Amino acid sequence: MYNNILDVKGLKVGQVQDENGLTGCTVVICEDGAVCGVDVRGSAPGTRETDLLDPINLIQKVHAVVLSGGSAFGLESTCGVSKYLEEKNIGFDVGVAKVPIVVGAVLFDLAAGDPKCRPDKEMGYRACEIASDEFLKQGNYGAGCGATVGKIKGPEYAMKGGIGSYSIKLDNGLVVSALIAVNAFGDVYEDGEIIAGVLNSSKTRILSSYELMKQGVSKGGFSIDNTTIGIVATNAKLDKAGCKKVSQMAHDGYAKAIFPIHTSHDGDTIFTMATGEVETDITLLGSLAVEVVEKSIINAIKNANGVKNILSYKDMPILQV
Repeated sequence: MYNNILDVKGLKVGQVQDENGLTGCTVVICEDGAVCGVDVRGSAPGTRETDLLDPINLIQKVHAVVLSGGSAFGLESTCGVSKYLEEKNIGFDVGVAKVPIVVGAVLFDLAAGDPKCRPDKEMGYRACEIASDEFLKQGNYGAGCGATVGKIKGPEYAMKGGIGSYSIKLDNGLVVSALIAVNAFGDVYEDGEIIAGVLNSSKTRILSSYELMKQGVSKGGFSIDNTTIGIVATNAKLDKAGCKKVSQMAHDGYAKAIFPIHTSHDGDTIFTMATGEVETDITLLGSLAVEVVEKSIINAIKNANGVKNILSYKDMPILQV
């Protein structure tokens, strides 16, 4: 096992980032198609084709899920993914063409680096070109390149987020994995302790956003410079309704690792992709999804490196006041 989303056979992941502009995109490709569902909990989402995933709608499978920085501008990267897949003759057959089914979500990282640098069509295409089913980088890669957390005092006192992954395999062959780009308004927790979040004025300690809120501190800086987006992937047999239910349950993984979560400043979104190999109980599957999401978030933080004036978990000798 890779202990990441690549443990689900049939998936490939490609990531491209601009380290100067501090943004990037992550593409998960399933050439044979994966049944997909989505659940959006934050109040400031930016997405592509999520209506298509409603169980009452026609299309059953997607060929790629895109996680991107760049706020709404970053949705352009999904067009590059669609172009690549069409060139490879991958898509939903409509007779006169094969239409790639590409869904995605974006996070706001414009304040982290160059606000004019955004994932575009070319970046999405390049991510597909380098997609691998053997190797996955975590931390400052793809959609995690410009991700930050703990922004109640504005971007100056935020810490570095990133992209992380984790997977579980059971004896019956069931695999459940997650890939999460962590760019939260709130702080990130492990075992009840804050490991990344809002910094004090001297940037020597991590404070509690929740405690600051109770003291009257309100959201500073930009109003929507956040959002955690991710994918749960499994080899389970699910329909679209089942995938949506798993996505709903998986948001508890967000809540276990991030607080505050699902705020008006976040567009928190989780897609679930199912490749249809193993029969399973959906309650078990959703519970496993909670665990892999939580641990993917922690992996994102622990693999991230500080950039420019943004400190990371690795830079902090003191983890909590």
